[in-house]
Parts: sequence; structure tokens; C-alpha cells
Amino acid sequence: MIFRPRRKVAVRTSAITMRLGWLAQAAFVFTFNEHDLPNFSESSGRNLMKIILPIVLLLALPGFLASSASLAQAAEGWQDDLADHIAGTWKVEGQVLGHDAHHEVNAEWELNHQFLRIHEKTAAAAPEHRYEAYWFLGYDPVSDRYVLHLLDIFGGRFSETLGYGIRNGNEIRFVFEYPDGPFHTTFRWFPGNTTTWQWLLEQKDKEGKWSTFADFKLTPTPK
Repeated sequence: MIFRPRRKVAVRTSAITMRLGWLAQAAFVFTFNEHDLPNFSESSGRNLMKIILPIVLLLALPGFLASSASLAQAAEGWQDDLADHIAGTWKVEGQVLGHDAHHEVNAEWELNHQFLRIHEKTAAAAPEHRYEAYWFLGYDPVSDRYVLHLLDIFGGRFSETLGYGIRNGNEIRFVFEYPDGPFHTTFRWFPGNTTTWQWLLEQKDKEGKWSTFADFKLTPTPK
């Protein structure tokens, strides 16, 4: 386990080196043509490098910045003040398609603090049909957006689509572009003496109208 981060860094460094090599070759071809080669000399080479080097650095800069952001997050883990408030155990009550629902949620940080694993399931004493799901909440520092993976009892079909989210204050709204239409999942935090969360799930029908799929209120489970 100790060597995995180093191997990841080595792979990314190798990829950057290869990219720089391609850029240098491209700059060489762009700067030179076959008529110049017979007159090529050491001084010409130095002059050529003065031309190529700024081009390579300019083209490579975005890649360096993106890789640096990713490596920094990988080394330190993902830190997010809003997501931290989801960690813990919660009592979930609300409705799904107009029917009462009683769920439980346990959320913990996993994988070097890169993902918040949210385990949702129907409460043991609840009268409704059983449901269970795992949500993996993460963040992409390059695209500057949240990522949400949903795995549940309905199988792989719906897990193929990722949710991408943007934060606005104390809420994150995720958009899932499912094959049968877009779906919104909003995590909204209400700080105060009694800290609560609202999970609002909305779907768009074939006529383009939005409707509520589920609306949950999460309250902390007494310790």
C-alpha cells in the first residue's frame, strides 16, 4: 500500500515527459523544413532551442497545473467543509413517488479521504419495500466539480451514469443525464441548533416537465 501513491506519481510523470517529447517534436517540425537541414549547425541548434523551449512550456503549462492539482489532492486527501457535515449516521424520513419512506444513512470517509461513502438503506422496522444504495461522493479538482457515483439494488444500468455537481452556498445540485432523461439530486444543508439535511430528487418527463421523485429530511441519529 505504501508504494501505490509513488507508482501513481511515476505514471503521471512519465505521461508528462512523453507529452513534452511530442510537443518538442511538433515544434521542431513546425519550425524546420527539409530545406533547412543541410545548413543546420550547432549555432542553429541553439537558436532553434530558444524558439522551441517557450513553445513547449506554453503548451505544457495547462497539463502541469492540472497534474499538480490532482497530485496535491491525492497526497492530502479531499477536504470539503460541506461534505464533512454529511459524515455520520442519520435518520431519513420523507416520501418517494408519494409514498412514505423510512431510511437510515451512514456516511464515512474512504480511500485516502477521497470519497465520502454514503450507505442508505430502508430502516429495519419500516413497512415499505426494501431499498439499499451506496453513494460515493468525490471531487474533481481539475474540472472543479463534485462527482457522485450511485450503486443500488437496481443494478448496473443506472450506475453507468455519473452525477456532476456544483456547490451553491450550503447545497450541491447534481445532474444525472440518464438515457431516459435528466435527473437532479440536491443535497441541501440547514445548519443550526438542530442540524438537518434535505435530499431532493427530481426527474424530467418526456414532456419536459419536472416533478419530485423523492424528498427526504435527514436528522442525526441519537448516539
